[in-house]
Amino acid sequence: MKLRDQNTALILIDVQKGFNEEDFWGGNRNNKDAETKMSQILEQWRKLKLPVFHIVHSSIHPDSKLHPSHPGFEIKDEVKPVTGEPVITKNVNSAFIGTDLKERLDILGIRKLVIAGLTTNHCVSTTTRMAGNLGFDVYLIADATATFDRIGINGEKYDSELVHQISLASLHKEFAEVIATQTLLELV
Repeated sequence: MKLRDQNTALILIDVQKGFNEEDFWGGNRNNKDAETKMSQILEQWRKLKLPVFHIVHSSIHPDSKLHPSHPGFEIKDEVKPVTGEPVITKNVNSAFIGTDLKERLDILGIRKLVIAGLTTNHCVSTTTRMAGNLGFDVYLIADATATFDRIGINGEKYDSELVHQISLASLHKEFAEVIATQTLLELV
């Protein structure tokens, strides 16, 4: 059975302009085409009139690029919401904490989710883990997520692609089915 016949929701996490300021987040962002992939998925969801939820991070830290007072708080043009698409604001990594996302999904009878967004190892991972733990059937789209270099606890630098791949590997078959955009579009 196709995903379109299973009331599958698309969850786009933190696709905000503040992430364009790479150095603030660790630099060397991987997967520069992630927003293009997200846009392709969103276009298909809209065409099929499937549910879409936009999640935005509202940092409580005034110096954050994702603070509401900063222009980086705005959703990127590639996935700008249209009328009728809910925008849910969160203040922590999980889109389920302090929001009504789960209640909205429950009201609509949604049990299957497609997750994409920024960043792979933070809000995407945390939301995916919680979705899996809450009993949702989750598809995480590997090439529609991205992250930045990270500095380890001993000062070692970890390349963004390595961080991305390890994050996806940690989620695959445990909290979600990790697939590529092309595979998803064939399933929908």
